[in-house]
Amino acid sequence: MPHPLAQAIEGLTTVLAVVGMGYFLAALLAAYVFLAQRVPPLRETPGVSILKSLKGVDPGMRDAFRSHCRQAYAGEFELLFGVSSLDDPAVAVVADMQREFPEIPIRLIECPERLGANGKVSTLVQLAPQARHNLLLINDSDITVGPRYLERVTMHFGDSGGRKTGLVTALYRGRAHGTLPSHLEALGIATDFQPSVLLARWLEGGLRYGLGSTLAVTREALESIGGLLTLVDHLADDYELGARVWTAGYAVALTPEPVETSVPPYGWRGFVDHQLRWYRTVRDARPWGYAGLVFTYGLGWALLNVLASGASPVSLWLLAMSFFLRLTLAMTVGARVLGDHEVLPSLWLLPLRDVIAMGLWIAGFAGNTIVWRGQRFTVKGGKLTPV
Repeated sequence: MPHPLAQAIEGLTTVLAVVGMGYFLAALLAAYVFLAQRVPPLRETPGVSILKSLKGVDPGMRDAFRSHCRQAYAGEFELLFGVSSLDDPAVAVVADMQREFPEIPIRLIECPERLGANGKVSTLVQLAPQARHNLLLINDSDITVGPRYLERVTMHFGDSGGRKTGLVTALYRGRAHGTLPSHLEALGIATDFQPSVLLARWLEGGLRYGLGSTLAVTREALESIGGLLTLVDHLADDYELGARVWTAGYAVALTPEPVETSVPPYGWRGFVDHQLRWYRTVRDARPWGYAGLVFTYGLGWALLNVLASGASPVSLWLLAMSFFLRLTLAMTVGARVLGDHEVLPSLWLLPLRDVIAMGLWIAGFAGNTIVWRGQRFTVKGGKLTPV
């Protein structure tokens, strides 16, 4: 006779595997809804000031900068790069861009003040007053974009469901560099995080937060929330910016133009630190949403159900169905929505990636300490406190 605890585990994992399949189906539907959206082009091409906070030289940074300079955009745009010190190695990269693209207004600005725990936002606060245009576009130094990026971001600035668009953000894919942890993180971005963004957008009737891959915000919307200075102690500044813009009565739009981020060649320690930083940031910002992630690990629960049931026929059927739906979601979002060419060759890593993600999700509950740029912080109420 089976042990009562074993029966309970089998029953629980069966329920979670079934609910996980429901999540996969819902995320698939959300992806198709996103693919079907049509955005009428704006007749105007507003001027855009692209703001980038730099610290050191990231992998692929030069090519990322070049992609911003090679825009097929009818309007005016400029690039403002901020560094905390002119001794930063990134200064030489910006100087190279100025020589390579003399026709593009590129400015390097020293931003020496440390206004809060978030150094990136401290720099952006000092960059914003130097910008010439009313539309500010903030993204990370390793973001690579397509030639029509600015055109497709700016076309969203109009009324959306009765709200005036205040911020536009973008989905992104990861480009791995060499190591297995790097490939696992890139795979997770395309097949786990981005589907959850699409599902949240569909269920909530639009996004209510921003993604650091692209934060295009009007000065009007930015001033309505008190400016960037209000975010200077927040780790999830991208999430906070979008959430506050939405709360102020503006719409947050999601452009169908995905961008690409460079995933460093992590060792396992760097990978775990980065993942825990993400998990604990999400837990702090959206505690109920974080708890709800339990339903997104359908493949992992199906694997545990096979073990708990002694490989019963029902558990094997659940595993097969979960794996099929997981693959379908990964291919639809990764390959079709994001255009990620690394997803298909990496699909065999999905079971390993999902099991590791489950473990990291559980570890995310075990504390509020994170490691960011080599420093340890605690995260509480969205704010950073150095340890």
